[in-house]
Amino acid sequence: MPKGPKGQKRPADVIGNAVHVMKVLTGEADDEAPDDGKDKAAQSMGRRGGAARAASMTPERRAEIARKAAEKRWSK
Repeated sequence: MPKGPKGQKRPADVIGNAVHVMKVLTGEADDEAPDDGKDKAAQSMGRRGGAARAASMTPERRAEIARKAAEKRWSK
């Protein structure tokens, strides 16, 4: 059975997915993603930190990091 982005089970076929959507829309089932156990405050701080790091880097340094990542990715 296919899994959603948070690991939840999803119907494998189109008809099953349509039935699931209909049940969610009529209120028979809920489509809430389960709590992933991560601290929401820590997640937001991590996003801000990454953006601040990228903003403080020079374009040359970002290109160097991207070049290294591409080399690693294609060397496998």
